[in-house]
Amino acid sequence: MAITKITNLEFGKMVQAAAAKLNQNAEFINSLNVFPVPDGDTGTNMSMSMASGAKYEREDTSENVGDLANSLAKGLLMGARGNSGVILSQIFRGFAGGCKGKKDLSAQEFVDAYANGAQTAYKAVMKPTEGTILTVVRESAQAGIDTVKTTNDIEKILEEICSAADQALQKTPDLLPVLKEVGVVDSGGQGLDYVLHAFLEALTGKVTVETKPDNAQMNEMINAKHHQSSQGKLDPADIKYGYCTQIMVRIGRGKQVTQKFDYDTFYNYLAKLGDSLLVINDDEIVKVHVHTEHPGKVLSWGQQFGDLQTVKVDNMRWQQEQIMDEDEPSVAENADADGEKEAPGTAVIAVAAGQGISELLKSLGVTHIISGGQTMNPSIQDIADAINNSGAKQALVLPDNGNIFMAADQAKDIAEIPTAVVHTKTIPQAMTALLEFNPDSTLDENHTAMEDALDTVKSGAVTTAVRDTTVNGITIKKDDYIGIVDGDIVTTDSDLATTAEAMVKKMLDEDSSVVTIYYGEDGNQDQADQLQRAIEEMDDELDVQVYEGDQPVYPYLISVE
Repeated sequence: MAITKITNLEFGKMVQAAAAKLNQNAEFINSLNVFPVPDGDTGTNMSMSMASGAKYEREDTSENVGDLANSLAKGLLMGARGNSGVILSQIFRGFAGGCKGKKDLSAQEFVDAYANGAQTAYKAVMKPTEGTILTVVRESAQAGIDTVKTTNDIEKILEEICSAADQALQKTPDLLPVLKEVGVVDSGGQGLDYVLHAFLEALTGKVTVETKPDNAQMNEMINAKHHQSSQGKLDPADIKYGYCTQIMVRIGRGKQVTQKFDYDTFYNYLAKLGDSLLVINDDEIVKVHVHTEHPGKVLSWGQQFGDLQTVKVDNMRWQQEQIMDEDEPSVAENADADGEKEAPGTAVIAVAAGQGISELLKSLGVTHIISGGQTMNPSIQDIADAINNSGAKQALVLPDNGNIFMAADQAKDIAEIPTAVVHTKTIPQAMTALLEFNPDSTLDENHTAMEDALDTVKSGAVTTAVRDTTVNGITIKKDDYIGIVDGDIVTTDSDLATTAEAMVKKMLDEDSSVVTIYYGEDGNQDQADQLQRAIEEMDDELDVQVYEGDQPVYPYLISVE
């Protein structure tokens, strides 16, 4: 029998199946990342992004597909990681726009919504590139448009959409030469292909209950280990406001409502009760996070505007007593810091991995570190939380990775304070940009000066190849070292020192004066000192500096200025 409409029940099954399928295939998608370096994270990013969207959809009790699609889009946006996750969120933001106000979806309405998603995704990318997820969404959406002209059976339409996605995916190497050179299809396109096939399988009843992630599994995906917060080595007695209090209020509902919700009124009262205040609302709910000595007053205040949907109160002094011997970095280090320290006028927020790198960034003016980078990109929510919890009047964000640009730009747009993104692709670029930061300058002045400095530094990285391949005419063997300069693989060898020296030679020119070596957790001081001496022998006028970076994945990060 033909399937002519998608109800809330079918839509929910489709979304949950897509989250499960991406989770199951995340490692395979990761393996498709073009460069043979151990930083493939497209599958991880898409899986965690979709998990966030599916969690929002699952928790929405509405019987209208339009509402559920909006929740999916909201969850995807807040949980989006990496460029692939952000583009996926834009596809379903457009899809949700096409579903607005609809209880069920007819075949035409489903096709129109998906086509709107494709258009929205293209508009979200400044310079759309064919041979990527964009090609897959565009050509599969066109297949839906063509098929709905002759049938209203959504199963048949989805079959054609999936077939077109398969064909578009297989065509990506012909459109993007680097994919053909390495011999893979586009990883983001593969992720979307899995989503579409999961939709079809769920709609036709081919997905079993066991393949669906439950709430606990979703929470585990979303709250990855590196996103768990820590108070560092604060003395519990130094914590000024001891109770981390979080509530969610359903606006206008409940027996104790005495006030109509007004954001400023609601916020200003809570601001007097503590610090680290975050208030986010839409038309139906308001979420509160605050550190206070009076959690009861927070709860009572919230009840004047609606009933309490969720309540969470943690005794941070007690928590600190339990973790005094631990020193794990938080998602946004210092973003929830308590104590007497005055908040900066401008928060300077950088994404980094490695204790040494983090300390160096702080020494140059960074006020907040978001733990992450290669292999684990922070979400839009992570970045927005760091901005909003900074206590500053304005913020600068340094992504330090090109795959975090889109998430940072989206976080900027939803931040509660004026924010600018300095588009640093590497840690060396961040170090150089920070030298231009002036706390007495305006946000725009700092942003301009820091962006202008990015082209003055060359960034190199040494890591280990995870597959045999040929890139840029260079034959690479699995487990050999490779040297990457500003995103291009320039050298490879089985010996770490040989690879690093050859890479630096390609980075040097007659204007080079300073070389900085940051050795990672897989490197050591002795090896770095030997590399320093080798570089000095190349040109005795070079100033070569060595720092312990502790970064994962890359034994060496090297800058040349």
